Amino acid sequence: MDFEDTLWTVLGAGLVLLMLVDVFRTLLYPHGSGPVGRAIMRGFWLVSRKLRGRGSFIAAPLAMAAVIGAWAGLAAIGWALLYLPHLTDGFVYGAGVPLRADFAEALYISLVTLSTVGFGDIVATHSLLRLVVALQAVTGFGLLTATVTWILQMYPALNRRRALAHELNLFREAAGPAGVLSLEPRHAAGLLESMAGNVALVSIDLLAFHETYYFREVEQRGSLPATVAYAQELASQAQRSDNPELQFAGRMLRAALDGLADVLRGKFGHSGTTSSDVFDSYELHHRHLRHGKPDANQP
Repeated sequence: MDFEDTLWTVLGAGLVLLMLVDVFRTLLYPHGSGPVGRAIMRGFWLVSRKLRGRGSFIAAPLAMAAVIGAWAGLAAIGWALLYLPHLTDGFVYGAGVPLRADFAEALYISLVTLSTVGFGDIVATHSLLRLVVALQAVTGFGLLTATVTWILQMYPALNRRRALAHELNLFREAAGPAGVLSLEPRHAAGLLESMAGNVALVSIDLLAFHETYYFREVEQRGSLPATVAYAQELASQAQRSDNPELQFAGRMLRAALDGLADVLRGKFGHSGTTSSDVFDSYELHHRHLRHGKPDANQP
């Protein structure tokens, strides 16, 4: 194998490895995200901040599709570069199939193998090369399964965040200006403790599925960035109460909110020394504007 063939082999192996690492960190690593996926999500996020109307709300789903496309592209091109040095001697061509030794032919073999279609018109002959083809087919099937799982995991996390926002809005409408003080203390304490658990779940979702951060809500009522400040008000009201049980529930909710602020600060770069400052930045990022001007802070 000459220098050029070695170069294509190393480059191809590098692209395949990059794809595998990115998929692993995005889907299997508990609190991580792949460099390719994260860069694409951030890029779409920055573009969406420039948009107006409903176009900004579809940026995150489009970004997810772009990430999946990038994984498939890295895999297809990477394996194509592995096959390229072995064309045409390493393959048997079916009747009527022209012998070609260019990148387009290698990419065709790679795409057919990755999709597990297996037309059988071009078949590897060398034992090691046949093993590589089989590994790509297994990886292609795994990539398809992984992307479906990613999508199925993403939307329950989004629904939990929306449910928390709706819960806060319902509480505000039902309790009125008095908030928790309008309720019987034991009942109010139970509601705040349940709310604290839901806030903790949202924090875990943001750590495990950082892509959910980039989804904007069409309706204000389902937007956590627009309603999380009210949860802080409820925690403060409960802590000022004379009832020990309600005070404890308020401290629980406050601790859960501080944990959410730590996630937003550490994972998405929101600035602020207090949780209130972080939540203000969180809301402004999802509103696109800061006091009528573009917000310079980027998550």
